[in-house]
Amino acid sequence: MTMVNSILGKKLGMTQVFAANGDAVPVTVLKAGPCVVIQRKTAEKDGYEAVQLGLVEFPPPKRLTKALTGHFKKAQANPARFLREVRISAEAPDLKIGDKVLVDQFAANDYVDVTGVSKGRGFAGAMKRHHFRGGGAAHGSMFHRAPGSIGGSSYPSRVFKGMRAAGHMGNARVTVRNVRVVQVLPDENTLLVQGAVPGPNGGYVIVRKAKMPKK
Repeated sequence: MTMVNSILGKKLGMTQVFAANGDAVPVTVLKAGPCVVIQRKTAEKDGYEAVQLGLVEFPPPKRLTKALTGHFKKAQANPARFLREVRISAEAPDLKIGDKVLVDQFAANDYVDVTGVSKGRGFAGAMKRHHFRGGGAAHGSMFHRAPGSIGGSSYPSRVFKGMRAAGHMGNARVTVRNVRVVQVLPDENTLLVQGAVPGPNGGYVIVRKAKMPKK
């Protein structure tokens, strides 16, 4: 049993399952693993303890750079499209290159944090992008979907950095915390978690045991 508290996966879509009391529970289906340890980093050599995981997929990617080809060859692993480094505890000396990380480390009613890249929405206005309320909708109003004041004219006579305005919406790294695991299917490398997770269907995600789980 490995001591990696994270796994790489892919979002397959959403459905619903029924609880014992008959309630319909919306769930997201995640393909979680199998993953292979591609690289091992140690405190003595690298200053911290971590492993680089690769998500096993078929068919594997065909086109690779020479550097990546050598990287996978050194690990004696099949090429992977999705690679991520995850921290591990110092009490995990038994981990080595080639070890497998599987979904059976999770159990029903565990809480996990899921990280993904949100859907890209292109250029969006301030109301859609930042959920502004907007102005009055009456005919006499001259303020409908504008962002409102963005700074004083006499002082400071400029717009402060970070002011919320129209711009590129989505396509950002997002983490949802304390997502409850509804069901684990080890034979299918599948994880069912309650509610929605970031990203489109087919998007890659990182699932880790919650840092601050609910009591």
